[in-house]
Amino acid sequence: MKRAVSRFRTFAWAALALVIGVILWGALVRATGSGAGCGSHWPTCNGAIVPRAASTETFIELTHRITSGLAALGVGVMLFWARRLYPRGHRVRRAAGWSCAFMLGEVLIGAGIVLLEYVAQNASMGRAVWMAVHLVNTFLLLGAMTLLAHYAGGAQPVRLRGGASALAWAAIGGTLFVGVSGAVAALGDTLFPADTLSAGLAADLSPAAHVLVKLRVVHPFAALALVALLLITHHALTMRRPEAARFGMWLRLGVLLQIGAGLANLFLLAPVWLQIVHLFLADLVWIALVLFVAAAFAAEEQRSQVRREQTREAVAQTNG
Repeated sequence: MKRAVSRFRTFAWAALALVIGVILWGALVRATGSGAGCGSHWPTCNGAIVPRAASTETFIELTHRITSGLAALGVGVMLFWARRLYPRGHRVRRAAGWSCAFMLGEVLIGAGIVLLEYVAQNASMGRAVWMAVHLVNTFLLLGAMTLLAHYAGGAQPVRLRGGASALAWAAIGGTLFVGVSGAVAALGDTLFPADTLSAGLAADLSPAAHVLVKLRVVHPFAALALVALLLITHHALTMRRPEAARFGMWLRLGVLLQIGAGLANLFLLAPVWLQIVHLFLADLVWIALVLFVAAAFAAEEQRSQVRREQTREAVAQTNG
């Protein structure tokens, strides 16, 4: 049984790594304008399962679809495997179920973006809204898969209760908001690239600029506010729950690297490779935050359980 659980946990982390790879390839699809590489056809590509004489854009988009299918298959395997290994109601089975639900959401949102032609040079607000929904669902998928692998290692369930939970919820919500603003900013950078930093800043503040350009300025200020919130959350939860310090260290490191990547992205005018690095670090920060919060509040749950057991023993001795 231990060997089977160990293999399942390894598979869960590998599936999470595959999903991150698919996410980054999806960013390449957007940044290179390859979203229309398969036309407005889904699930086929230009009306065929395997198109002939594929262009570079078609190759990039088709590769994204194939790897997305493999990732979805991996999540499905995890659900089936979790149901074989763990009893009904177990936290691993629940996390696997949520992973499947969010993966289904990824598939449906991706299909909608293609069928509605929110790809390539489409600069509508409808595309921005769909991208925002896509980003939130993607982060929730990563969070569910992270908890799945974490629980498979024997971690305790998470209970976000007490006064400190408000900070945790604020950090989670703030990270999602900054992720959405970053996705919109990246779309604006792709559709309306600037030749120089000064020209880009002038466009951001111009009343005549496209709304996606005006929205770019939201991201850096929101990111700075989030950095402060994450540092406060890290300090508060680590002081009260030292057991979470290891994941907190990863969170701090990820935040520092993300600040550097964000500044480089700004001054280098958002080259494609750096956009992908920036997104990769955002994914890692999110995963580190999920693990940090899970460890912090699982530790509290463990202490509560110990106190309850001690109380029961004291009552039993008194009655005896």
